[in-house]
Amino acid sequence: MSRRGTGDGAESADHAGSGDWARYWRDPDRPLEAMHAHFERHVFHPHSHDAYSFAVTESGAQRFTCRGAGHTSAAGMVMAFNPDDPHDGESASEPGFTYRIMHIGPDVVREVLDDVTDGRGAMPLFDRPVVDDPVLARALRRLHPALVGAADPLVREERLSAAVEAMVRRNARRGAGPSGPRELPVGAQTRAARRARDLLTVSWDQPLTAQDLAAAAGCSRFALYRAFRAEYGMAPSDFQRLLRLRRARALLTAGHGAAEAATAAGFADQAHFHRWFVRCFGITPGTFRRAAAAAGPPAAP
Repeated sequence: MSRRGTGDGAESADHAGSGDWARYWRDPDRPLEAMHAHFERHVFHPHSHDAYSFAVTESGAQRFTCRGAGHTSAAGMVMAFNPDDPHDGESASEPGFTYRIMHIGPDVVREVLDDVTDGRGAMPLFDRPVVDDPVLARALRRLHPALVGAADPLVREERLSAAVEAMVRRNARRGAGPSGPRELPVGAQTRAARRARDLLTVSWDQPLTAQDLAAAAGCSRFALYRAFRAEYGMAPSDFQRLLRLRRARALLTAGHGAAEAATAAGFADQAHFHRWFVRCFGITPGTFRRAAAAAGPPAAP
């Protein structure tokens, strides 16, 4: 087994042979764990977790027993276990199965739900251990890399909230309360979004959290997220990344290399910077830098 640290947790890799492998991550501060694994021969003995466990099957199929009945999760399906739900598990197909599973402590789920509904909801319970829900599957696939990678705090919190809300509102028997999520009036929504934007603009290079923005905006994290998207058409984390990309473009124009620009603009590494530069601008940082150099310095006003 090998272990390596990430920006916000520790990840270990276990290669058991026979095609089986697993990579595991644990948050050092909160009850959050995640695993990405492929199992062909491994058989899980009946066990349970003291957390909610959400898993999305990527390939193959896993069969398991839970609450006295047999179930199968095929590619694209989601498994949902309540805290202390006993279950086992093994491959249901010859090539094995690959899945991503996240264990989210009840306190974390409660924190997300309280932020959405102002404490009006009961803790969720999931009757179906397997659900076929593409929206939820996508939310979990987006959450997993945000947890195990060195993602910005804003990205992690937004994706965690999205996954928990999708799980509860779409699949829980008892969820976040009948009144629905809290919304701000239009005028208050605009003011909250602008306050958050102002903080992001002056602190673009700082590791701001969702709570930092909510405090500046004077509302809950969830209300701020909704308000910001309504006002600016993107999540706060997307706007933060855009500010960093703009800073990197200025550095590239001034002749700095891509690696230097990535670090100075606040990106975790050059690969992360390169990927987002291409996604947003359609060209690589190197192509942009060469074009800027060929054009020469901007003319004086």
